Amino acid sequence: MAAAEAGCRERLPRAKRAAYLLAAVRVMPPERRDPRQLTTRDVAARGARIRFVEIGQGPPLVLVHDYLASRVAWDDVLPALSARFHVIAPALPRFGESEKPPPGRYRYDFESFCESLADLIAAVGLGRVSLCGHAMGGAVALTLAATYAHVVDKLVLVNPLVYPPRPDALSRIAGVPILGPLFFKQLYGRSLFRSRFLDNGHSPDDSKASQRVDHLFELFDVPAAREAAYATIHAMLDTRPLTASVPRVTAPTLVAWGRANRSSPVEQGRRLARELGGARFEVFDCGRSPAEECPEAFASVVTSFLASGAGG
Repeated sequence: MAAAEAGCRERLPRAKRAAYLLAAVRVMPPERRDPRQLTTRDVAARGARIRFVEIGQGPPLVLVHDYLASRVAWDDVLPALSARFHVIAPALPRFGESEKPPPGRYRYDFESFCESLADLIAAVGLGRVSLCGHAMGGAVALTLAATYAHVVDKLVLVNPLVYPPRPDALSRIAGVPILGPLFFKQLYGRSLFRSRFLDNGHSPDDSKASQRVDHLFELFDVPAAREAAYATIHAMLDTRPLTASVPRVTAPTLVAWGRANRSSPVEQGRRLARELGGARFEVFDCGRSPAEECPEAFASVVTSFLASGAGG
């Protein structure tokens, strides 16, 4: 059934994809909620159950997290962003509290994440949305903006994965046959997991960041999540589809970069802004996660861009 759906989707003209999306997912009935309160909901899309939180009212803004992270990465900016927008922060399949189907049932790659996100947007009845994606989530947001241009109003890409990054130990191990799956399923422990996050901008003495990373490790440290994490990073090693999708993006775009980002230099951000047709480019004095390391400045820049006229 999944293969038949994929084949059908590929044969559809792009103009008809929106109607196909609405037919492919169960549209959720309107739910009464207090926009001042954080609400948790589940959506059943093709492929996996996705859990998301929402807060605020106004134009819809969907936040897409990084690899091995979850929607909690946006907690520090939710209050400011929800003052102007209806914010939706999902956990992609495999991450956070969303379903973790085996790789044989769900392809953990950018296209599959894109389709799941498009299904969520259709199921909740959001219409046109602004997208903000961080690192791997930026790659997913970019893919969705290139594939479903009619759905995306504005795009914010935060240290997105688009060009080949500087290889780190995790990606090098993932590319080694036999050792890669073994490492992810049995050997990737708490200390190495913590170092991936806390060595990239956060101080190890930052108790709030440490607690957040420990929470993420608990979500990662189950067999299904570990298996899916390996499948995801294996797909992330090939960035050619992302680079090829850049010319197809038509939405006004803000590219945000951390000056101290070790995996991707600032010049990659400048290159991306140029190749997106002169996107707005902002550099923050932080590492790879401005939303966590300088949340007030980040939320202010994003709000200003999204609230401005076309092109920011």
